[in-house]
Amino acid sequence: MPLAVPLGGRFDAGRARGLDGLLVCGGLTPAYQEALAGSGVGRWVRESGLPYAGFSAGAAVAARRAVVGGWLDGGTPVCPADSAEDLAEIEVRDGLGLVPFAMDVHAAQWGTLARLTAAVARFGLGHAVAVDENTLVEVGADGTARVAGLGRAHSVRPAADGDGSVRVRSHRAGESFAVR
Repeated sequence: MPLAVPLGGRFDAGRARGLDGLLVCGGLTPAYQEALAGSGVGRWVRESGLPYAGFSAGAAVAARRAVVGGWLDGGTPVCPADSAEDLAEIEVRDGLGLVPFAMDVHAAQWGTLARLTAAVARFGLGHAVAVDENTLVEVGADGTARVAGLGRAHSVRPAADGDGSVRVRSHRAGESFAVR
């Protein structure tokens, strides 16, 4: 059952009562973040145990802290301007809080892994994951993320020495990694 939200509108979680799951698709990530974050849908999904799936913008906004776009880090290009989602500087905003790490999407296809590494360093994100297209990251209740599909999931964490650098580890289908 499609539950469309007009551009500039807010998602009404009350309209979704009685659903068996929630799928949030692709679109302009900042608009999805504005429509969903703060609407109560994240809390509702967590409390009800409702299955959530998202791709593209729907995956990005599932995070506690969502990387919603941008292509510049302090004026320096870090990814193609075409992947900026109508934003200049990288922006990290509140997401739905369904996964305990920040997310970026289209990593290999749009070159967004560099944006995510910059966001981890600049915004003090403790953990972030960039996902290639046609790739699934399933977060289990045991605190493990499992990777499936044709691409990779790239786990990005601050380096232990605290110098502002990051550590990247790429995982392919069948591999898993700790999220906490």
